[in-house]
Amino acid sequence: MLGQDVVATARVAGHEVAALTRVELDVTDAEAVAGAVGAARPEAIVHCAAWTDVDGAESDPRGASAVNEVGAGNVARAAAAAGARLVHVSTDYVFDGEQHTPYVESDTTGPRSVYGQTKLAGERAVADAGGSHAIVRSSWLFGLGGPNFVATMLALGAERDEISVVADQVGCPTSTAQLARALLELAQANAQGIFHVAGAGNCSWHDFAVEIFRQAGVDCRVLPCATAEMPRPAPRPAFSALGSERTTTPILVPWQQALSTYLAQRRIHA
Repeated sequence: MLGQDVVATARVAGHEVAALTRVELDVTDAEAVAGAVGAARPEAIVHCAAWTDVDGAESDPRGASAVNEVGAGNVARAAAAAGARLVHVSTDYVFDGEQHTPYVESDTTGPRSVYGQTKLAGERAVADAGGSHAIVRSSWLFGLGGPNFVATMLALGAERDEISVVADQVGCPTSTAQLARALLELAQANAQGIFHVAGAGNCSWHDFAVEIFRQAGVDCRVLPCATAEMPRPAPRPAFSALGSERTTTPILVPWQQALSTYLAQRRIHA
């Protein structure tokens, strides 16, 4: 989902893009990664590959680590060897969720899930590689290129008059189209380290669902429920809204505005 928007945005901006799918490049294969980067000779790499099955990671930590930690390290070392700038995508799930104000880059991490733990390990692998890099933490992604919460809600709203959605998890819904532009901006920058880039503002999943139906004109009642009422294999941070303390961090539009754009694009592509 994110990778497709990065490729499209880069091409519109006039960049020459070497876009490799999972079938074309296995990031867990260090030799293959080094070969692909050496052949492409890129100025910058935007690393979008990740194990994103949060619940599945709990039952397959080795698989999640292979992609999120080992794979990230492979890409970072290949980028450093080639002198390429690396933009690596990470997640709000590196935090424990016990804070009540938006997390900034210097806040202490403490992932509660295998997914979050492997993504944090991936961040460290990128930093340890020693090349020019930006680690971008984002959250609650939605876009045209893949399954996401907005699409799920619209499908449920078309089938049901009433649904229950968790109201005690808070984060920042983020458009992949918006995030892609920010990633390309950071790919052309020199600033090093971690950046928090997410849709402006924050909400609960319940609030998000209500706004989705309001903007889409879907008549479906959204009932609030607690996380405990809908147990999942992987624990989620209760509060993982992201803020930034860095003046060079790209600023995204409010999530409600990005949602409106996404819904309009869905209608065009329907």
